[in-house]
Amino acid sequence: MVKTKKIWLDGKLVDWEKATVHALTHTLHYGVGVFEGIRSYRQVNGGSAVFRLWEHIDRLFDSAHIATIKIPFTRKAITDAIIKTLRVNGLKEGYIRPIVFIGDGEMGLSAWDNPIRAAIAVWPWGSYLGEKGLKNGIRVKIASCIRPHVNSEMLRAKICGNYVNSILAKKEAVSAG
Repeated sequence: MVKTKKIWLDGKLVDWEKATVHALTHTLHYGVGVFEGIRSYRQVNGGSAVFRLWEHIDRLFDSAHIATIKIPFTRKAITDAIIKTLRVNGLKEGYIRPIVFIGDGEMGLSAWDNPIRAAIAVWPWGSYLGEKGLKNGIRVKIASCIRPHVNSEMLRAKICGNYVNSILAKKEAVSAG
């Protein structure tokens, strides 16, 4: 990963190295947080365009609603913060990761009063499959684990904890060669 200069954290631009959270951050332990994965592309005219920015922001807020997380910023504030973070880092093309998470405070399943935090990081990131994958194709494997049923978890939302299954499946596929 190529580090950039600044990350937007809780309404302020901070240095990459200072954008940290406590080890007892609730989302780290329980997985209840929401995020988006957004791309920005360099345009022929030299400008930049964020792919379906408003749709991604709507999905972020919809996911937060499903996870019963009240985002402490408006849709416009998050959208403006994404543009600002891209600009301050001089990034015309790359990846954008907004994340909303439950901060430290109480632990356990009923930590409703913990602060809700938000961050936006941006960095250069080429093709997800890599240039070699685009050129030569990729190998696929069926994982030994199955995806949970859509009604067993809140799978319609981009909730942090929902991705554990996918990460383990990819790790299994890569280690199998």
